[in-house]
Amino acid sequence: MTLKKKLAVSTLAVSMAAASVAGLPLSGKGLAQQLGFVNVASAASTVNNDLKAKFISLYSNLQPADWVKLGAFYKDVNALSQSEYEGIFAPILGKLKLSDTQTTTSYKLFQSATSVVYDVYQSDYAAIGRIQTNAEYTDLLKAIAVKAEVDDLSFDDFLEFFFGTSGVEAELRELLKGKTQSELQAIINDPSASETLFEQAYDKVLNHATGSQQATTVSQAVYNLDITPTNVKTALYNLNVALPSAKPAAQALAQAYIRAFGLGIADNTDSTPTDSTPGGGIIGGTTTTPSTDVAVFDASKLVTVTNGKATVALVDADVIKAIQALAAAKTGTTLTINLGTVNAATVEVPLSKAIIDAAKANGIANIAITFNGVTITIPVSQFDAAVTLTVTKADPSVATSVTSLKLASDVYEFGLTVGGVPTSTFKQPITIKLPLKNTDGLDKELLSVTKIVYGALQFQGGVLDGEFIVEPRDTFSSYVVVENKVTFNDIARVQAWAGRQIQVIAAKGAIEGVGGGKFAPKNSVTRAEFAKMLIRALNLENSLAVSNFGDVKKTDWFAPYVAVAAEKGIINGRGASKFDPNATITRAEMATMISRALKSVHNLKDSGTSAAALSVFKDAAKISPSLKDGVAFAASKGLIIGNAGKFNPNNTATRAEAAVIIYRTINFK
Repeated sequence: MTLKKKLAVSTLAVSMAAASVAGLPLSGKGLAQQLGFVNVASAASTVNNDLKAKFISLYSNLQPADWVKLGAFYKDVNALSQSEYEGIFAPILGKLKLSDTQTTTSYKLFQSATSVVYDVYQSDYAAIGRIQTNAEYTDLLKAIAVKAEVDDLSFDDFLEFFFGTSGVEAELRELLKGKTQSELQAIINDPSASETLFEQAYDKVLNHATGSQQATTVSQAVYNLDITPTNVKTALYNLNVALPSAKPAAQALAQAYIRAFGLGIADNTDSTPTDSTPGGGIIGGTTTTPSTDVAVFDASKLVTVTNGKATVALVDADVIKAIQALAAAKTGTTLTINLGTVNAATVEVPLSKAIIDAAKANGIANIAITFNGVTITIPVSQFDAAVTLTVTKADPSVATSVTSLKLASDVYEFGLTVGGVPTSTFKQPITIKLPLKNTDGLDKELLSVTKIVYGALQFQGGVLDGEFIVEPRDTFSSYVVVENKVTFNDIARVQAWAGRQIQVIAAKGAIEGVGGGKFAPKNSVTRAEFAKMLIRALNLENSLAVSNFGDVKKTDWFAPYVAVAAEKGIINGRGASKFDPNATITRAEMATMISRALKSVHNLKDSGTSAAALSVFKDAAKISPSLKDGVAFAASKGLIIGNAGKFNPNNTATRAEAAVIIYRTINFK
């Protein structure tokens, strides 16, 4: 099966959900033409690769909030019962007069086709192939063709109907010709306007069903079956009523298309796709509509590729101007340089000293580089020279050769040079945001960013952000996201209140067992152990932090964690130069450390002791005065609950209790 046919099914998926949602045809509007579906020799592998790269460009322009909308629609469609499906599409099914078996097949096809939009965004192209090669679906179309008295009816015929030179896409383009960006945006934002446009275009295409050259197989079939525009409109209305998530998903795709390809509208003066050339040229093959967000610098036109390596030719004056505009707008302190879709294994982004200095001088704390769904956010204040970021998408075998855990992302190798010198350790962590993939059936709460070092995995944790995972890194190496299921054979007695929490914290690499498959949930926690748990869980590692405690040696396993905790004011010593790492930690001390950590991470102000927060504990008077603020904060945020009305502040904290409070901490909003 050619890529052309695979992608054809994905466009069918957009269309078939009742010709799905009124806005979805807008999202696909121009897509076939932009992607080269029409009059393209699908046998050429180089063309196929270009098609795939351009198709991915649409999805790379979906924002995290759009992801949520698509996900909601995906779930709603998959939860739709067959009887509900039949009710929604009764105006069309009534004309098709399918048998019970054929109706069931059409229901399955509807769910499969609609899901493809979401599946492809996760790079699951196999989902498309499963539709194309499904014998039941093919037979159903053939049966409908017989009823409609047309020679044949295939997925490619639907492609022609919606995206051919005489299809719905072409009519929509005609209706939108000459409209300004603001007028177009108003249409995209108004579902009723979108529906009206789609209905007008649909009517025009159906009017071609008279045997003329403009007639399509589908339009002739629809005409012969007496399926009217009113039937389709009613089905769309039924769908939007039954699935409130449909319209938001449609609008999300429509806006992503505009960002990715433009529509040749009046005030878009540069919307002509630029072909890539073998061995060099502009990557991705499309020109994106310039962003109006002052926090985003569009560098997609500045990307070139040679022998599989993409480089960005940033112009200092332009980037500095963008930095100054962001500073003047006072809307944020991170400038994002958007490379768009980059069709290369390695991407290299140089940031000159002039750019670094301008960012610092204008109060811009970070420069973020984003492409293909990956975002790397670089705090610039730590650098006094030019910086070059290199990201390579590695072969999956880099990870699969050292682990049997299922991969939930691609494998990435990150590198940084400062003043031309390779640098792998940073005073201020560089944050990586990786897109997830192939997560069906995985427990997302157990996903962890994993560092591949010397043929082994180091679990670093990470925070889920929709279909991405975010992790600050103080060192660079090769990284991949995996599902890390950790089991212990001695936690049955605490399973009800701590089992899940232990599993999640262990998956993130923040807490470990004691060997032999045991967790020792009732064992006490030392100050050094809790420092490590907390720093790892909150992604605060910094290998350059230095401890000033006399009883903490540089070679101690806990030294870097104690150093960071002390540096951030999370933990205090038990004396000017004494940390007492092997002493057990009390519940009140643990609550106080958690409170200080959250205040540091989330920049929360200390409002002082809350008598109301402590009043729920009968033994509040036993809390040390120096720890009351921390315990009160933790209690007010639901991080500590107590037992039978008591907090037991001076009891030694157990490992199970530590896992629970850390779990609550990482889920703090």
